[in-house]
Amino acid sequence: MHGVPTLVLRTFTSPIELRTPRVLLRQWKDSDIDAWAAMNADPEVRRFFPAVLNRAEAQAEADRIRASITQRGWGMWALEIPGVHPFSGFVGLSLPGYEAPWMPAVEIGWRLAPATWHQGYATEGATAALAFAFTHLELPQIVAMSVTTNTPSHSVMERIGMVRDEAADFDHPRVPTDWPLKRHILHCITPEQWRKHCAKN
Repeated sequence: MHGVPTLVLRTFTSPIELRTPRVLLRQWKDSDIDAWAAMNADPEVRRFFPAVLNRAEAQAEADRIRASITQRGWGMWALEIPGVHPFSGFVGLSLPGYEAPWMPAVEIGWRLAPATWHQGYATEGATAALAFAFTHLELPQIVAMSVTTNTPSHSVMERIGMVRDEAADFDHPRVPTDWPLKRHILHCITPEQWRKHCAKN
């Protein structure tokens, strides 16, 4: 899968919210930051990243995500499980800030707190984000990337209908050269593949 020549990105004047039977994808709040910082200080949450984040680094990442949603109306939404967890991480869409053979593209991703793992929340939120990408943003493809050993994320990608492009494996340019998990794999999905997947599920 190669990136399309140009991307036309639809924007909205106010942040979009997506709701499913169990989750709410929304703009970030100041009250989310304590839980976000705690998540990113957890080595288990960050086991597929080069390092944990300190409070300032977590705050800076949250600020960037929040600003992108303010700018476009969509992005890596905060994940809320109403009545259960007021903040559980993020699920959403982003523009990768690095060069790769398959760029330009919009990426789908997620990072959840351990208390919500293995309960289908990532799949449920990602399904909603993917539907938004194709029905409202009318994007020609969505990609997802992860380290080769991140099987939990690979499973979510496959459950929402994405297909691995084995020819697109790459060394992530923002990962240190000597880090053993520098190699990443790519999953992709087009609107046609998404519609076929929806028809079967």
